[in-house]
Amino acid sequence: MLARKPILYSYFRSSCSWRVRIALALKGINYETVPVNLLKEGGHQFSEEFQLLNPMKQVPALKIDDITISQSLAIIEYLEETRPTPRLLPQDPKKRVFVRMISDLITSGIQPLQNLSVLKQVGKENQLIWAQKAISSGFNALEQILQSTVGKYCVGDEVSMADICLVPQVANAERFKVDLTPYPTISRVNKSLLALEAFQVSHPCRQPDTPPELRA
Repeated sequence: MLARKPILYSYFRSSCSWRVRIALALKGINYETVPVNLLKEGGHQFSEEFQLLNPMKQVPALKIDDITISQSLAIIEYLEETRPTPRLLPQDPKKRVFVRMISDLITSGIQPLQNLSVLKQVGKENQLIWAQKAISSGFNALEQILQSTVGKYCVGDEVSMADICLVPQVANAERFKVDLTPYPTISRVNKSLLALEAFQVSHPCRQPDTPPELRA
């Protein structure tokens, strides 16, 4: 019996969804996309059906191997444990902890602070300044950390989970018009990663739910 194709519940612009799309692409996993429009009033994420998949009413959610997983890092770690090639977590424990540290810095210390749900709370007139401050504060720390871990990519010369988290966050920074001049290391690594096919095919401008005006 053929295994069912994984199903990814995703929103084209969601950086959390993009992380998972990159991981799936890097590992060569074919999947089906079910778009979830986070901007639509009373959208799919608020439906009873979706809340059974993810009670947090967020994307991504991945149906794979007869289970449903939410939270992007949990999904990536599951893919790493069940489909270990190519490796997204280094074998060396010191490098591995740096990958996890950078991933957590981005996914816990930057992205949630400028996420849609938070921006709605701060009010329209404050959104841009709030997002810029949250991202710049995190990037100040990240630029410093990368000085001791960076190679071609965030940690050495192999693409890792840290890189999967970095690229969507830089895209958010650009969307919120953050000046990236003070972050040459972040910018260099991001440019190298965007040249890779897995980062291109998973890009928000190439998704089934990408609006025509934002398509590549």
